[in-house]
Amino acid sequence: MALARENGVSLFDISDEMLKSNELKGPARAGLLRFIESLKSWRGKREQLTHVELAELILDESGYIDMWRADKSPQAQTRIENLQELVRSMGQFDSLESYLEHIELVMDIDREAEGDAVQILTLHGAKGLEWPVVFLPGWEEEVFPSPRAISEKGLEALEEERRLAYVGITRAREICRISFAANRQIYGRWQSVLPSRFIDELPEDCVDAVSETGYTGRPVFGGALTLEGFEAGSRGAGFMRAQAFETAAKTYGTPRGEVLETKARVVSDGKSTGFERGQRVFHDKFGYGRVLVLEGDKVEVAFEKAGTKKLIASFVKAA
Repeated sequence: MALARENGVSLFDISDEMLKSNELKGPARAGLLRFIESLKSWRGKREQLTHVELAELILDESGYIDMWRADKSPQAQTRIENLQELVRSMGQFDSLESYLEHIELVMDIDREAEGDAVQILTLHGAKGLEWPVVFLPGWEEEVFPSPRAISEKGLEALEEERRLAYVGITRAREICRISFAANRQIYGRWQSVLPSRFIDELPEDCVDAVSETGYTGRPVFGGALTLEGFEAGSRGAGFMRAQAFETAAKTYGTPRGEVLETKARVVSDGKSTGFERGQRVFHDKFGYGRVLVLEGDKVEVAFEKAGTKKLIASFVKAA
């Protein structure tokens, strides 16, 4: 960890002079002493920990994460997520030096950019602004809505998150593209995630769905088709659709869909995947692993770092 220097003078030099001169007294002096000791401790652990582990240690021991967890403002959760994303992005580089070199390169490119450019903002920061085209990524359960907000404030927080979703969508004058992922790296591990309940609450006649969310009937997460999760007085498209579903379910029973009389046939015997059990393969996101099961056009792979995943065979390649 490099300590900042101004005209050849380090933070330690400045701090020592301030302490010797007795300019600081009481709590301020005690706080500076603790800060200096923390810097020395973190600096000494640089050789023992990776740059990612060191960053996590600093955020924890400094109390910075705890400060934002105790903050009840709407921006607090965004701040925590930004710090988590910072640590995650650092993990994509071999060292702190290479990460800082990358950041400097990106900043240089931003400074040299001319003409039209993409603006990246949080939903809170975008209030009152509009653009012709808006992209809203990351609309997944456990991301948006945030589980922390719901666990602390319940339906009140869920309704606030829903209003925030409305803010994001209405920032677009012409086109709004909402996207979600099937798998996301959370705290360094790849996990399967569910699409946000807010997606199924959108008015069907206003949406051109490129990909279905994969859920029909009553979602297991209490979202679009149940009245649970809507604050009293809500009259949005999602609420009205849920109300209609509840009324139909009580009157006619839960719809189960049309029963089709068909005969099963073998689509694939697993050999068409081009892989064999035990074969080593590679995936762009999950890295290296070995094939456990061949099932139709799918393979189940035990990845070395991401655990066991079931994928379409064309998504992996022989290693």
